[in-house]
Order: sequence, then structure tokens, then C-alpha cells
Amino acid sequence: MSMNLKCWVVVLLFAPVGHSFAATPQSEGSLLASIRKAGEIKVAMGSAPPYSFVSPTGEAEGYAIDVVKLALEGMGLSSIKVRGVLIAWDAMIPALQAHQVDLVVPGLTITESRCKAVLYSVPTSAYQDALYLLPGNPKHLTGYSAVVRSPRIKLAVITGASQGAYAVKVGVKPEQLVLVTDIQAGAATVTGGRADAFAVSQSAIPAPEQKGLEVVIDQQSPINGYGVTFRKEDVRFRDAFNKQLNLLIGSGAIEKLYDKYKIPNGGVVAGLVAKFTKAGDMVPGCE
Repeated sequence: MSMNLKCWVVVLLFAPVGHSFAATPQSEGSLLASIRKAGEIKVAMGSAPPYSFVSPTGEAEGYAIDVVKLALEGMGLSSIKVRGVLIAWDAMIPALQAHQVDLVVPGLTITESRCKAVLYSVPTSAYQDALYLLPGNPKHLTGYSAVVRSPRIKLAVITGASQGAYAVKVGVKPEQLVLVTDIQAGAATVTGGRADAFAVSQSAIPAPEQKGLEVVIDQQSPINGYGVTFRKEDVRFRDAFNKQLNLLIGSGAIEKLYDKYKIPNGGVVAGLVAKFTKAGDMVPGCE
């Protein structure tokens, strides 16, 4: 996920997925026209198995990648190539706005501040935050409030992710935060003893016990969600994309992806997602 971005960028070229796409009335002068001309679509992605990751063969895979492919297929765009760009989370929106990528796969939490800069699709996942801790929860942490009450506690958060901003908002001191680059680094920070807990979404780490971790959901944290991220100028493309996503959610296709990638509590997540038809249903003020 280059123009002046100080982050490590890995570019992956994916194979075409199928039959040719159809032209639509919005094709000229739009994102659709651009990807038709290029014969490919560039998508920003993070390293966050099982949501998005690079396979041993160098291809992008995961739940978020499949969501995008299914929606594009429904739009008649299944024959274009998909070029994935692996990029740091905090650099995704700048890269999107600079036209280094065409969209960002689900992974950036929908927030009011982000909605001032970009557009989101309908939420494709919903969650509460959780703390990933050492087995047995030796510091007896139940959520952000427990971290606030214990100034010596170190809390790992991903740079640019919503958890860091929320932690500070509810009273966690900035000096308590340990910034990490991705989910794997956050988990390693806890198991390696450099942080007491790692704050991320409740389903971010499948089978945490196999990774030497225990998970505690913060029941007081708000319900958040991810969606595909677009530039403001690409509203017509986003609207067409949303139409396909809502069909996929309604048909149960999205829930099947939860099962495919063994996403924890997939049935619960699907029930939450089904309540929303646009980003504004989750975060008032989002277009």
C-alpha cells in the first residue's frame, strides 16, 4: 500500500479473475474509466491475516481481498487485473488521495474524522475493541478503563489505527502507548514483554491461544466497522460498489467468507453488519 511516502512498499501483481467487464454509463471521466483504460485496479492492503496477507506464492489473499473481488465481479469488472499495494496503515489515505492506489480494501476503521477526507462503502465488518494479553491476564485488565487506572500499564496500538486515538480520548496517557506497525508486531510486543496488552479489534487475531495470548473484549468500547475506502471524487463508483456489497451481505455471501477464513464469531459479526446499508448508518456524518 510511491510518491514521497516514507514507508516500505511491496507491489504485487495479481492474475485476472474471469470474464470481461461491461461498460456502464458512469465509465467516462471516473475511476471506472481509469481502470478500464489501465486494465487493472490498484488496491491498498495491510498485512493482517486472515483479512489481507501475502501468500507464499506472492499473491494477495484474505477476506478483504475476496470482498473486493466479489463486488467488482458483480459490477461486471471481473476480467481486470488487481494490483495490490502493501502499505503501512497510516499511509493508506495519503496514498489514496495522491492517486497511488484506486481504493483501500476493508481494514481502516470508519471514523468521523476519516469521513471528512474519504468515502467509505457499507461496513463489511463490525466489532468492538479487545485487549490481547498474556494467558491468565496477570494485570487483571478488562478494557481501556483499566489501563487508565493503572498508569504503569503499557498498551500496544497500531500506528494510525483508531485504537490509539480512542485510548487517548478515554484517558490513557500518550506515554503509555507502544506504537507498532501491524497486528503481528502488536502480538509480539505482548509476548515479548514490551507491552502489557495490545488493543485491536476483537476478531483481529484468530486462535489467540495458539499464539500465546488471551483476549478480553472491552464491553464498554463502541461498535466500530471497516469498509472499502474511496476518494471523495469517486462517489459514483462507490455507490455502484455499495449496491453489490449490499446484495452480497443480503445473500449471505459475506458470512460465507467469514467461515472460509475462520474469522472468530463470524455469525455475530454478520448479524451486526446486516444492520447497516451505508457508512452513515454506523457513523452519522459519513456520506
